[in-house]
Amino acid sequence: MKKVLTAFLLLALPVLASAQIENPVKWSFTSKKINATTYELHMTANIDGGWHLYAQVAGEGPVPTSFKLSKNPLVVPTGKIEEVGKLHKAFDKNFDSELKYYEGEVDFIQKVTVKGKAATKVKGTVEFMTCDDHQCLPPKEVDFAISVGGK
Repeated sequence: MKKVLTAFLLLALPVLASAQIENPVKWSFTSKKINATTYELHMTANIDGGWHLYAQVAGEGPVPTSFKLSKNPLVVPTGKIEEVGKLHKAFDKNFDSELKYYEGEVDFIQKVTVKGKAATKVKGTVEFMTCDDHQCLPPKEVDFAISVGGK
């Protein structure tokens, strides 16, 4: 009976440990006015030590970070979302691929043009996946809303 209980605890321990981890990535969403009609949307990920967040073009295997902006007739995205942070590249034997990822902090920046003078919000979701040296957490989606326009 002790052997069965010990085996059960050893198998359950990783599950219990991972259940303790809420989320090693904290997101913040802000806007910066560039001129009368242009804004930068800053979608910033602060990543806990020992964890990494995959780039938008991550390599074969993990779920890359991706953004979906909801349609808003007052806002037009301009260009692609830029990544500002220290990009790491490493071969990962688990995915059998060279992967691109960030540690610490990365800022994803999307330029938008606002039509008219009314204040509005850019709404959307970010989907991302994080891993450490031992495990990967399931992909997660986070909703956001960023204020732009107005005075």
